[in-house]
Amino acid sequence: MQIRKTGTLFLAGVLAVGMSSFALAQDGAKQDMKDAGHETSNAAKDTGHGISKATKKAYNKTSEGTEKAYHKTKRGTKKAYHKTKRGTKHAVDKVEGKSADAPQ
Repeated sequence: MQIRKTGTLFLAGVLAVGMSSFALAQDGAKQDMKDAGHETSNAAKDTGHGISKATKKAYNKTSEGTEKAYHKTKRGTKKAYHKTKRGTKHAVDKVEGKSADAPQ
């Protein structure tokens, strides 16, 4: 009878230790899942921040390029206007028989 009680106590002890280690393993897995979720969340935030920064930079560069093109077009238009005005005056003078070199 003594052997049976000892075996039962031994088996109960093994089961108790086994159950406690199983519970610890579950807590570790649960924490690992939480950590993975936090890391994924942080990675998504970092990616979003990088995209936001790149979008703002692209917007600003496009804006600068558009402004530069506007000013160059404006300058070119004025230059073409003045050349056309001068050419038209020269053509009128030729038709009227006036010379650009002759005194007026």
